[in-house]
Amino acid sequence: MIPWLAAIDPFPALERALDAASDAPGLLAASADLTPARLECAYRSGIFPWYSAGQPVLWWSPDPRMVLRPAAFKVAPSLRKTLKAVLRDARWQVRVDVDFRAVMSACADTPREGQNGTWITPSIIAAYGALHAKGLAHSVETWYDGERVGGLYGVAIGAMFFGESMFAHRSDASKIALAALCAHLRRHAVELIDCQQNTAHLARLGGSEIDRAVFVRHLGRACAQPAIPWDFGKQTLADWLSAPG
Repeated sequence: MIPWLAAIDPFPALERALDAASDAPGLLAASADLTPARLECAYRSGIFPWYSAGQPVLWWSPDPRMVLRPAAFKVAPSLRKTLKAVLRDARWQVRVDVDFRAVMSACADTPREGQNGTWITPSIIAAYGALHAKGLAHSVETWYDGERVGGLYGVAIGAMFFGESMFAHRSDASKIALAALCAHLRRHAVELIDCQQNTAHLARLGGSEIDRAVFVRHLGRACAQPAIPWDFGKQTLADWLSAPG
């Protein structure tokens, strides 16, 4: 039985999360509240919310944990060709935090194969919007000819980025945003992007699993570092693509 958290209750120890033999591996706790303070505490502790409309807030900490090292991001030849075309074409732009909530809404509204509905509920948008207002959540947006055609959002604490969701309304638009994010994070020596759970798509992009204990130790170091700047564009991507190695 997972614990129910009242507003003043701390999260339980991560070791109490349901294990791989359960029907919900990684499920740690449930609550009624999704305050910005609770949300920030969760990320600092290696926990994230994931639930559907009509459910209580469900808190998760899977073991192992899926991560993407920016230095390990795989750029397939076709994507590299696309990125070079993006750099040559002024109609393409990479922008940061133009409209964070609009990116969240686009992620919520974009249909996904094998998925009915969305976990990005109005309460999720409100809570992450509050983190964005505090400078703890950001969107990386791909624009083409004045229109936002793709992007991603996530939480940023110190030298750690926790990826949440991506969307694309044009071919490769979300991958362009992810490539720009990885270039930016590499520039500022950010070692890991938290991807939460394993998917074949993330594995193809270079994601891999690590033990939760290793992940949490890294969090302690990374989240204690000063926040990195969040102001970049196509030039960051260009510098990364042209760098040796």
